Amino acid sequence: MHAAVVRSFDRPPRFEEFAVPVPGEGRLPVEMIAAGLHPRVRSGADGTHYTSDGRLPLIPGVDGVGRLPDGQVVYFVAGDGDPGTMAERSVVDPRRAVPLPDGADPVTIAAAMNPAMSSWVALRRRIAFRPGQGVLVLGATGNAGRMAVQIARHLGAGRVVAAGRDPERLALLDGLGATDVVSLAGDPDQADARLGEAAADVDVVLDYTWGGPTERALPAVLTRRADRSAPLDWIEIGSMAGREITLPSAVLRAAALRLMGSGQGSVTARGIVAELPGLMAELTRGTLTADARPVPLADVEEAWTAPVEPGRRLVLTVSA
Repeated sequence: MHAAVVRSFDRPPRFEEFAVPVPGEGRLPVEMIAAGLHPRVRSGADGTHYTSDGRLPLIPGVDGVGRLPDGQVVYFVAGDGDPGTMAERSVVDPRRAVPLPDGADPVTIAAAMNPAMSSWVALRRRIAFRPGQGVLVLGATGNAGRMAVQIARHLGAGRVVAAGRDPERLALLDGLGATDVVSLAGDPDQADARLGEAAADVDVVLDYTWGGPTERALPAVLTRRADRSAPLDWIEIGSMAGREITLPSAVLRAAALRLMGSGQGSVTARGIVAELPGLMAELTRGTLTADARPVPLADVEEAWTAPVEPGRRLVLTVSA
């Protein structure tokens, strides 16, 4: 078969021949249709993701849409240790697969499920989110952050504060459910003041940045809360700006901050899969929108390094 193959962590994958994977116990062969090029896929391909074991060669891809031997088309999340999904053939654990609803577009599903899943699972599995609560999306200009704005509103958020640096992408968020848009560009102290004023009394933070932006955002928000004893659930989902922060002890003592993460390990695979049908249904209905750009798998090397328009996600396609 042909696949996108990573042979060095400092080079993009190339379209090459590769051995067809042999399904192990509890796995089925799957003919791939589409697989999204997510940030999670990129970090796995360059060896920086926290689950990376450093072994090469590898096929990137953590999820996708494929056809089972009986002809059923499913969305699935690759199991730990299974081959990547950016190939003509892969393997699937049926327990991690969900049939596509009638009318679902495989490219849209492949593009949107991974970025949408992060906030959908965080709000539905990590906390007891209640309609009417306020949500801050920190890093709202990325694809996952953009989906988080839509999902928070869909799940009943009374306010959604969208914060980010890219003005072009920030301008798109008003129409997707953001009630407040905060630019983090420019003078840091002024940006902190804008963020603190807009997000002081939110109930939940969906944090896609970590690093320096989170170090500044934590005190900016917490010190301006009208009631510091009111719980604030700060959910770390991504680390676009850095993998570590310095957290002063006073931040934890001076407010009712509940700091947690959401991702592989903090939610069980069974719990994540249980959320997929509902999320897929909303994407199929058009309640949640995603801008997908299909690219043939054979063009993976060029697509990997090509600039992408704001709000758009690349999807590598294999067959119809």
